[in-house]
Amino acid sequence: MSEIILIVEDEEKLAQVLADYLHEAGFESHCLGDGSAVVPWVREYNPRLILLDVMLPGKSGLDICKEVRSFSTTPIIMTTAKVEEIDRLLGLELGADDYICKPFSPREVVARVKSVLRRSGDVVAPHAKGLVLDESRYQATLHGKELDLTSVEFTLLNLLAAHPGRIYRRQQLMDHIYPDQRIVCDRTIDSHIKKLRKKIAVAANPGEEFIHSLYGTGYKFEYSAR
Repeated sequence: MSEIILIVEDEEKLAQVLADYLHEAGFESHCLGDGSAVVPWVREYNPRLILLDVMLPGKSGLDICKEVRSFSTTPIIMTTAKVEEIDRLLGLELGADDYICKPFSPREVVARVKSVLRRSGDVVAPHAKGLVLDESRYQATLHGKELDLTSVEFTLLNLLAAHPGRIYRRQQLMDHIYPDQRIVCDRTIDSHIKKLRKKIAVAANPGEEFIHSLYGTGYKFEYSAR
């Protein structure tokens, strides 16, 4: 499954606003405005979640929902200006995971996206472009590729990524990953960071960096791309 949130909305300005808010929350997105293009795109790219408007040119959102559910369990959140209870029930009976009525706050949409992903058991903690951490399974993926981290490496990455830009000294990192206060060399952190960077580099796009070292100080998480 890709890390992309598919936004199906024929109002271009609204679609762009949603894409911008999702981007700020750490999600990548793709927008489609024609209902007839949705199912082929979902079959090819298998998005992480679909934000699906009910009223669309080409094919209605309800028909799309029904068709997608015939071959995919991808979470679907339906959006519509229709507020009648029958539409609400019909959308959910066809397999939608949630339902949002217009007008809505883009922040609410982002919150619903995270909530639905959490309920579905999918990864819900995006930290930078393409990087997603699942604390319940100690699993990290970058651009859809699993990083195969050890528990210590995951804990280290999760701490750094939770506070982008914050500088952590080696001792702070050791105290976090070794709460039993065992005696270890402070260069142990350097070794973990080195291995972590290598695993990230395998899945990263050319020029992407996530973990930066500050000479004589420590490390910080900050996404950058050359």
